[in-house]
Amino acid sequence: MTVTEGGTANLTCRVEHNDNTSLQWSNPAQQTLFFGDKKALRDNRIELVRATSQELTISISEVSLSDEGLYTCSLFTMPVKTAKAFLTVLGVPKKPEINGLTKPVLEGDHITLTCVTSGSKPAADVRWFKNEMEVKGAKEVNASGKTFTVKSSLRLHVNRDDDGVAYTCRVDHVALTATHEETTQVLEVHYAPYVEIRQSTNVPQEGQYLKLQCVPKGNPSPDPVLWTKDGGELPDMDRMIVDGRDLTFTSLNKTDNGTYRCEATNHLGTSHAEFKLVIYDPNELKRATDHALIGGIVAVVVFATLCLIIVLGRYLARHKGTYLTNEAKGADDAPDADTAIINADGNHAHAEEKKEYFI
Repeated sequence: MTVTEGGTANLTCRVEHNDNTSLQWSNPAQQTLFFGDKKALRDNRIELVRATSQELTISISEVSLSDEGLYTCSLFTMPVKTAKAFLTVLGVPKKPEINGLTKPVLEGDHITLTCVTSGSKPAADVRWFKNEMEVKGAKEVNASGKTFTVKSSLRLHVNRDDDGVAYTCRVDHVALTATHEETTQVLEVHYAPYVEIRQSTNVPQEGQYLKLQCVPKGNPSPDPVLWTKDGGELPDMDRMIVDGRDLTFTSLNKTDNGTYRCEATNHLGTSHAEFKLVIYDPNELKRATDHALIGGIVAVVVFATLCLIIVLGRYLARHKGTYLTNEAKGADDAPDADTAIINADGNHAHAEEKKEYFI
């Protein structure tokens, strides 16, 4: 039978025909545990469950790896009869430990995460997960007495996308029937900032409100940020309000045209982004919109006219072909060109003869 370390093993021996001869259980060291209902070995973990002339059942609690082996049930007849049972004890793996991680890690560093679990029997299976997605590690198994120590290594080239990523070492084993053992470490990556600028409107017009958002990403967070215009300080602090990372224009005018730069810095570096601001006149935008509308209408009219001309041309060409075909009637059965002409004239003459006049 198989039992997990720390569990309880029940050993049962039965005999169909017995003349009141006692049954005996002995351990792998051939020490007698019970002879009938008499306990022979002083071990508080071993208890009698049932003893009759046909059955002897004992239990071993808090089973350890040293209890593993071949147990013998004996019936002392002449000759002695025996039956054997092998007790397999599963070693429970210890909670894994992750080594090799220092916080914080710098972008571009190469690090090796090592997960170690010991005490398993048979050897445990160690797996790595990156945010619940499995990744492959290098596995190494070492025996230590009856148990095994399993180590798995994961080599990483760290970048800014690894900041906040959870790496989990998970241990699976036959002794862990209901769950698994796991340990998680979250990477903290420090990296230089990079910046982008977002605008509150795509077509800024005179007199409008406008907000430019400076969005720096870096670790540590790059605060505060520096706003400049055309390489110098902001010219009108009454209408241009800097609030944290945002630059707000309360009322735009043409003098606000220019290139605005947001600069962010942390101890790993400096980065910036630029935004070219062009202010539009609302009246010019309206005229441009009207011209575009008129141009669209003209284009539709021209397209419709071209389509009508094409359809009309196809119609006239088709009817002209029918007329010429009727002119040639009578030429199909003519032996030569002269006869064809005569036949054609005859058809005309015949057509004249069939004319009717109404008064």
